[in-house]
Amino acid sequence: MAEIKPLQALRYNPAAVGPLDRVLAPPYDVIDEPQRQALLERSPYNVVAIDLPRAAPDPYAAAAELFARWQREGVIVRESEPALYAHEQHYTGPDGRPRTRRGFFCAVRLADYGPGSIRPHERTHPGPREDRLRLMRATRANLSPIFSLYSDPQRLAWSALAPATSTQPLTEVRDEEGTDHRLWRISDADAIAAVRAALADRELLIADGHHRYETALAYAREIDRAGGSGDAHHHVLMCLVALEDPGLTVFPTHRLVARPDEHSSARLQALLAESFESEEITEAELAARIASAQEGGSWSGGERFSCGLLTADPSPPRWITLRDEALLETALPARSDAYRHLDTGVLEALILREALGIGEGAISHLEGFGYARTIAEARQALSEGRFALAFIMRPTPVRQIQAIAAAGEHMPPKSTFFFPKLLTGLLFNPLF
Repeated sequence: MAEIKPLQALRYNPAAVGPLDRVLAPPYDVIDEPQRQALLERSPYNVVAIDLPRAAPDPYAAAAELFARWQREGVIVRESEPALYAHEQHYTGPDGRPRTRRGFFCAVRLADYGPGSIRPHERTHPGPREDRLRLMRATRANLSPIFSLYSDPQRLAWSALAPATSTQPLTEVRDEEGTDHRLWRISDADAIAAVRAALADRELLIADGHHRYETALAYAREIDRAGGSGDAHHHVLMCLVALEDPGLTVFPTHRLVARPDEHSSARLQALLAESFESEEITEAELAARIASAQEGGSWSGGERFSCGLLTADPSPPRWITLRDEALLETALPARSDAYRHLDTGVLEALILREALGIGEGAISHLEGFGYARTIAEARQALSEGRFALAFIMRPTPVRQIQAIAAAGEHMPPKSTFFFPKLLTGLLFNPLF
């Protein structure tokens, strides 16, 4: 069961930093160094200074000192009482359609992964966990939120928060992707009680932020072992969105592969000839098929694996479909039916690993392997010679994600692209 509570947040003081669009940032793991520098040029108070520190010799200690100084100087201020924060994102997705996604920020009590509690859906790697843990030790705060999902068919939680959204937002800002973020502070005891009741028997599915959640768990255990007092470190900052929210969308992340060696190329061609149906299509048709899958958005199981295939040569795109699912019994033994019909899982098992010899290490370290968010981005990577093959994936329906998580299984990294991202810097959750 999900145990949530209002948080006594820290947040930027507009009187000290000016317009908030200068100090907010995307999640740390999508920011490259040029973008980080551009954000700092926008404002010395930009959140990347503490969330993505670079100062030598100890960037984590420097981030902690800066975070503390900002609090002393009133750059960041602490709210006078705990509250929930209703959140709306008005956005246009990669498919060109405008939508609104609604959720709320709160503190969630940490618990081990498991049924009826918190469920992950993707594999994680140790490098990002260690980085985030060192930063959390230094700053003693959740600097960026975890994005999680819960089931609420009757929309009881949002109904309790919705009246507040007819008032002037506490924060209103547009990000670089054109998404409008609006935030309302809600301290009304009855509204908070209604939200907590709506979530009381629900489990949470982490959509984005697995590394940060596992970091928070590790940090809480460290504090407990050291005899730490208080309860703040047993909670983590989350933004919760209902699975039934009409603005919740999942887009695909496409797979890029460097030019395979002669033997791997031969294995791939043999596999495609023997086990897949293949048809030539235009790039417009490829885009239409991905868009159609996006529009469908549901999952009932049983659909065969399909994806698009682009190559660096002038050949037209191909659409490949698995002929015989009996192959999956060998390639994905002891997996649930939901996982055996997961496009990214089938691609990883049959094509990336068996045919091309790309193991988990190469995938996690992006060795001869990469990702693209759009077909245009994939095509550009091919034309620049950085990659030779692009597998254009269909989006993974939310219900399939839920079914795989319920089976206790983890999807390959970047099997989902929840859009839009949450901004870092709207709220901070102090752990002291």
